[in-house]
Order: sequence, then C-alpha cells, then structure tokens
Amino acid sequence: MLLLQFSTSHYCRKARLALGYKQIDYDVQNLTPGIHTLKLKPLTGLTTVPVLLPQLKQQPSAIGDSTEIFKFLETYQPSPPLLLPDVKQQNEAWMLEDWLDESMGTATRFVYYDFRAKEGKQIDPSLFSQLVIQVVRRQYGINTAAVHLAAQRLQRGLEVLRYRWSESAYLVGESLSVADLAAAALLSPLALIPQYRQEYPWLFERIVQIHHLCGEPLPPGLR
Repeated sequence: MLLLQFSTSHYCRKARLALGYKQIDYDVQNLTPGIHTLKLKPLTGLTTVPVLLPQLKQQPSAIGDSTEIFKFLETYQPSPPLLLPDVKQQNEAWMLEDWLDESMGTATRFVYYDFRAKEGKQIDPSLFSQLVIQVVRRQYGINTAAVHLAAQRLQRGLEVLRYRWSESAYLVGESLSVADLAAAALLSPLALIPQYRQEYPWLFERIVQIHHLCGEPLPPGLR
C-alpha cells in the first residue's frame, strides 16, 4: 500500500495511526503542497490528502479522506478492530470522529499555523517553511479573529475530552476506536505550543500512549 501525504499533515497522521494499529505494511510518498492537486484530482476527484493506494487486486485503486481510509482498512483487515461491537457506541465513536475532523482538527490548524508564523517561527525559520506557512494561512483565511475563535473552540472541546478520558482509557466503550485515533492525530500539532503543553499534560500523555500502541513515531514536540 502507498500513502500519499504531506509529512506535516495531522490528517495524514490520522491515517498512519490506523495503518500502524492494523499492522499493515505501507510506503509513503510526500507530495509538494500546491502542485499535489495535479496528482490527486485524477485519482479521487479531491484535492486533499491523505490518499491511500491499496495497490491490490480486487480493491479500490485509490481512497481519499482519512475517514474513508478508516472504513476501508476495517473491511480489508478487521483485526484488530477499530469499530466497537456495540452499535450505539460505534455510532457515538463516528460522531466524535466527525466532530474531531470538522471542528477540533480545523481549529488546531488555525492555532498551530498562527503560532508557527509568530512566536514559533524559530522552530523552522527557513524560507521554504515560512513560505508554506504563509500559503496555508492565506488558503484557510487564518487571521487574528479566526484564531481567537479557534482557540475558544479548542478550549471547550478539550474539556469534553478531558472528562471522557478521565472516566476511561478510551473516548467510547472499552477499547480503542476511530475516535481515539482521530483525537491523538488531530490534536498532535498542539504539542509544539508551550501553552498547551503546560495546560493539558493529560492530553499529550494519551497522545503518546496511542502512538506507541500504533507503532507510529511521536509527533514533533513529544519526541
């Protein structure tokens, strides 16, 4: 299998966690932001990563979107399972996964790229890195007002996760699910921001645990 990705994308990390948890061998191809659309659109009709190429007979030629990759991997290799045996709990896990994708993941992107353009610039001050950061900021409309709203959204959402993970080792049910993998991947960029490391140590402890469980190298800030 081949995973087409941006090496820094937290949505691509989400797909890698699932592949690692399933213990599926795969290779990665890192694409260049901007010109990546020339490769992806003919494959999936989309312009976003990750895209998984199973490269197997009687399997789809390409799967776009991290959620669809979750679903494919579960049918391709059901064990160990990412879906919970209780239908009600699994529906709840999918609901959380969608919320993490659409709300928390996007809020993390805003806060992270604002940090990297300002006080976090020294992490990688190279011209190429700063150019990519500015392209992302323009592409998503990342400005002061939007970042403020994103930070508020993260604060509220992290309190929800704090409650769930304090009650159990898992966000839903009694085993790892799509919700846990989504949270561990989509919030991982916050590890480079000192404020979040100080205020939410429990979050990064859980992110580390899930990465170890999936055999995925730790994200920057936790290595």
